[in-house]
This record gives sequence, structure tokens and C-alpha cells, in this order.
Amino acid sequence: MNLAFRFSYFGDRFFGSQMQPGLRTVEGELVAACRRLCLFDDWREANFVTAGRTDRGVHARGQVCSFRTDKPDRAVGALNQVLPADIWCTAWAGVPDGFHPRYSAASRTYRYYFLAPGDAAAMHEAAQEFLGRHDFSSFARVGDRNPERRILAARVFEDGPFVVFEVTGESFLWNMVRCMATALERVGRGEAGAGEIARLLTGPAEQRIPAAPPEGLVLWDIGYEIPFTPLPIDEKSRRHLADRHRYHALMAEISARLAPGNQWPDTSKI
Repeated sequence: MNLAFRFSYFGDRFFGSQMQPGLRTVEGELVAACRRLCLFDDWREANFVTAGRTDRGVHARGQVCSFRTDKPDRAVGALNQVLPADIWCTAWAGVPDGFHPRYSAASRTYRYYFLAPGDAAAMHEAAQEFLGRHDFSSFARVGDRNPERRILAARVFEDGPFVVFEVTGESFLWNMVRCMATALERVGRGEAGAGEIARLLTGPAEQRIPAAPPEGLVLWDIGYEIPFTPLPIDEKSRRHLADRHRYHALMAEISARLAPGNQWPDTSKI
């Protein structure tokens, strides 16, 4: 049976998603978990494939993989139990033999999270320049690939202390979203305008926009014309999420206390 799984992960403890000998990767951990459950012996024969690659430090909310197995019930019931805490499956589907996570996808959505980049309204207006089909040579590492890509939707909105750039496209080039994020951050800081983005989309690349740091990028969703059945999050992953939330809240508070200019507390009465 051919199965597809939607899964999430934190990217900061992986050397990217693609399998690499001797390095901890997302695909490597997934294949190891499948082999531990005897879902398949050889990932190539099982046609194990993911929807796309993410760089080191990039996270995913809605990544997708598929593989063939003769133990589908075991896969659905036990895969979350043997995966490490920083990867967890959120849904599954039985898919046709011709299904391919990358080529069967109708769209992909990414989100980039900024901390205080400036004028969110100006960033949203500038993001509309990305809509439609354009040459993204200035916004990606193109190599020998076609630099044209079609963007279906783009918006910038505030979410608590963050400003979020959300973009949906049919497909993306390497580092494309992170380069787009850098351009929008410049707009938010008043260093560029929407016209600069429009100009960079009209012709061959004069100079590639540098990619924003990977830690702010999340592969948010991948669109398919198939229904997925939700899966409950494993308890170890739930604890991992809670622990990370507490840790980073603590570090944010300590960082604020250590910032130059903060007054020393009066410890005479302690």
C-alpha cells in the first residue's frame, strides 16, 4: 500500500532535510523509524520520497512524505511512537501508486517570521509585486533551473510580537522565500520600496538579494487534491514542544535583563 504522511519538525537540530551520510537529517530519521518498524528494508525500493528539501535551520509544519509498505496499520499506529521528539506526523492518507509528494503538489505555502522589521503595511503592499509569474533570478540560487515561478498569494500581517510574511506558489527555487523576506524587511525599514522589488523582477539578476536567516522560515503547508486523516501528536513530542516554549521564554527574559542600560536590582534586602 502506498501511504503519505504529513509531518512537522524543528529544523535547528538537523543538517537539513535531505539524507546525508553521517549527519542527522529529517529524511534520515524518518527512514530509520520506518526500518525500525519493519515497514520496509530499502527506502529506494519502498520509493520513500519527500515533497521537497529544507535547509539546515528551516522548520516545517506541513512537510509530506510517501512510501510503499505491506504494513499500513503499523505505520499509521506506531510511526509517531518511534520518531524522535522533534519530528511528529500530523496526518496520513492512502494514495494512488502514481502519487509523488513533490510533483503531485498543487501549491506550497511558506511563512517567514520577523521580529520588529518596521512598517508591516508597506511590506504587505510591496509583497503584492510578487504575485503572478516572474523571473526570480534576483531572489534565489537558480543554478541551471528555470528562474520563472508563479506566486499565487502573498501577504504580510502582524501576529503578536511578530510580523509574518506568508507566500503561496506553485513551486519555489532554492533560498527563494528567504531572499524575498530580506527584500521585504528592507521595505519595512524604509531602505527600499515596492518599486525596487518590481524592478528586480523584470529582468536578469544584477545582484542576488541575500537570504534571510533560516531560523525564521517555516514550510507551512502543501496543497494536494487528496484528503488527509489527522493523527494525534505523540506525548514525547508534546512535552518537547512545551519544554522548548518554556526554555525560549526564559532565555528571552534573561536576555532582556542582561541588556545594557538595565538597572541593577536592589539585592540589599534579599
